[in-house]
Parts: sequence; C-alpha cells; structure tokens
Amino acid sequence: MKELLLKKKIIILGIAVIGIAISVYFYQQKSNEEGDTNFSFSPIDEVKKDENNQQEKAANGKMFIDVKGAVLHPGVYDAEEDDRVLDIIQKAGGFLKKADQRKVNLAEKVHDEMVIYVPKKGESPDPDINITTMSPNQDNGKVNLNTASLEQLQTLTGIGPSKAAAIVEYREKNGGFKKVEELTNVTGIGDKTFEKLKDSITVQ
Repeated sequence: MKELLLKKKIIILGIAVIGIAISVYFYQQKSNEEGDTNFSFSPIDEVKKDENNQQEKAANGKMFIDVKGAVLHPGVYDAEEDDRVLDIIQKAGGFLKKADQRKVNLAEKVHDEMVIYVPKKGESPDPDINITTMSPNQDNGKVNLNTASLEQLQTLTGIGPSKAAAIVEYREKNGGFKKVEELTNVTGIGDKTFEKLKDSITVQ
C-alpha cells in the first residue's frame, strides 16, 4: 500500500515538474517575441522623432543678419522669420547717440544675409556700402513705402517733408504697409492724393 502511494506521489510530482517546465518554456518564448517586437518598432520611432525634429527646425529656421555702423555691439546676429530691423538693432545693443536713426527703416522685415548699416549723423554715404533698409524698388522704378527714405518719399507728387515724415511714422507704428491703399490712413493724405500716387508706389 505504501509503495502504491509512493508511486502516485512520484507520478504527480513528475507531472508537476513537466508542467512547470512547459510553462517556463512558453513564458520565455513569449518574452522573446515581445522583445523582438519592441526592437522592431524602436527604429521606426527614432525615424519619426528625427523627421519631427527636422520639421520643427525647418519651421523655425534661423537667419543671420550683419549689423554695422553706429550701434553698441556691431556683429552678426540670428533672427526669426518675422523679425524687423528694430528687433535686430535692439539685439545689437541699440543705437549710439551719434547714430542717424532717420536713415534706417526700423519697420522693414529682415532676410537672411542682410546687412544693416547705421550711419552716423552728418556721415556722407559710402558708395561701397549697400544700405538695404533704404533701397527703393529698383525693378519697376516705383517708390517702396516700406523702405524709402524721407528724401525718396519727397520725390512723389504732393509729398513734402511733413507728409513724408507722417508716412515714416505710420509704417514704424504699424509694422510697415501691407498694401498701397493703406497710404490713405496717413494723416494729410486723402483719396485724391492717393489717386495721383498709386501708380508710383509699391509695398513689395
């Protein structure tokens, strides 16, 4: 009787051992499969992250602007897409007391590789220096309301010193002209004056 009970215990123990062994085997197989699955997805996740980073960099692309002349810290500064000349001048520490601010269009949008030159008061223009912030539109001969100097604005019919100053003041306060029709918003310039000027001006 004892021998029969012993045999049953041995059989039960053997079945239990086999069951445990089978369970361990399947558990290891499952773990390996999960590990392989995770490994296979990791490179894809990394690629997606790289693509997202590249898109973010493209969307927030940097520009570099060279600031020269009568500013506190001349040099090359990085800029964002919507920055204006005023923003870059401030990065350069602001104007010196001897700077002739009237000759710089602070409302102009900057672009990559742009050179901003701030002349001193009484300084004669240097033909070798291209002051991009003062250039009119050279393609069609029209005066650019967003870049023209006081002198250039006064070449327009009916625009004297006071109206030219009002145009500059308007563009500085409003971030430039978005369309030529905005000229009628300037103090002293009505529809009749605009009709005379509309073919001679641009905001490009």
